[in-house]
Amino acid sequence: MQTQDFFQTKPTRLLHLKGARVVDPATKLDKVTDILIKDGKIAEVGFADDNPEAEKIELTGKMITPGWFDMHVHFREPGKEVAETVASGCLAALNGGFTGVAVMPNTSPPLDNAGIVGWVQAQAEPFPVELQVIAAVSKGRQGKELVEMAELCDSGVRAFSDDGSPVGSSALLRHALEYADMLKAVICEHAEDISLAEGGVMHEGAVSTKLGLPGIPSVAEVIGVVRALLLAEYTGAHIHICHISTAAAIEWVRWAKAKGIRVTAEVTPHHLLLTCDECTSFQTSTKMNPPLREEADRQACLEALTDGTIDVIATDHAPHPVETKEDEFIQAPFGIVGLETMLGLCLTHLCPKHLSLEALLERVVFAPRQVLGLPQPSITAGEEANLTIIDPDIDWTVNPEDFLSKSRNTPFAGWNLKGRAVGTISKGQCLMKGDRA
Repeated sequence: MQTQDFFQTKPTRLLHLKGARVVDPATKLDKVTDILIKDGKIAEVGFADDNPEAEKIELTGKMITPGWFDMHVHFREPGKEVAETVASGCLAALNGGFTGVAVMPNTSPPLDNAGIVGWVQAQAEPFPVELQVIAAVSKGRQGKELVEMAELCDSGVRAFSDDGSPVGSSALLRHALEYADMLKAVICEHAEDISLAEGGVMHEGAVSTKLGLPGIPSVAEVIGVVRALLLAEYTGAHIHICHISTAAAIEWVRWAKAKGIRVTAEVTPHHLLLTCDECTSFQTSTKMNPPLREEADRQACLEALTDGTIDVIATDHAPHPVETKEDEFIQAPFGIVGLETMLGLCLTHLCPKHLSLEALLERVVFAPRQVLGLPQPSITAGEEANLTIIDPDIDWTVNPEDFLSKSRNTPFAGWNLKGRAVGTISKGQCLMKGDRA
């Protein structure tokens, strides 16, 4: 792993983390203390002995939390390595403070069989990142025939999605939900009515009319969400709504939760912080799917995140090479990168105004893993060390040239943020940032 130019690798045979604020809501831990890590496991939390054999890292003024997890990323490999590879995606995740990610299957070829899933898992093995594969629902993502779901679950898959597009038919989505429920897996649905959205490049409304750009109506998302919720109710299965963006769709999720339907939902930082007004610049870094919506939708997303209707914050990290994003707005691909900005955006703009630190960690550490049925990290003696180390006071400016992702497509370039990841500990490896932190 080529990390020597950016990360300082520290041994975890005996590692002493000194003087950080340690926050783990699951164990009600929030205090300045020391952590001793031995052979990749937490040996002690809160101790006074200064072991001369331990590698010491002074972390006064820093914060340690359980490792952050992004459950919606696109690493493009195989097929689109010019935009991102598993290796570059893992480095971007580490730079952003994530110790775990779930990759989406819209690669070329798609992640729709155990062989290709195993290959992607192998590419991530050298990196201290827990990589989960979300496999395709349908073979080739064609929306016609289910993948071999049981075989994929045997290979470690815990979730299925045709993300990039919704599942092709209601009948297929129904059967996918039924089989996933039997396998204790989850369907992650890109909720959209393609017949309404096709050809659109931004949110349909006054701004798109003013700019003369074809729009994607919010009702396209709402219809997709309602379909998913009704089928989840009918089958009794768990449905996860990807990157929700509209106030009306959120109200349907709120209704479903009140009714006891097994639904979870995620929102992206860009839908929490930006609106379709950004598109007036014609900058293609403001083009994504779902598109940036109206201010009322943004406020609804914030409210739903605060009250728990939305469970997860995820980036929908969608890298594209510069040359494709420099095309005309109407021709450029959808999507932005997000792994290396999310933590700073959350600490600067969401916490504590909209979420307490504990509530934020619930949405970026615990809820994503719960949706996917993964073990939860815990800052407790005897547990594997799975930690994100943060400098909450560092002021920095988003510079895409500093990204470890292969792509630079972000609408947050030039934003001034406060708080940044400076290290991670996972899979028996401790990485601390060098001078570029």
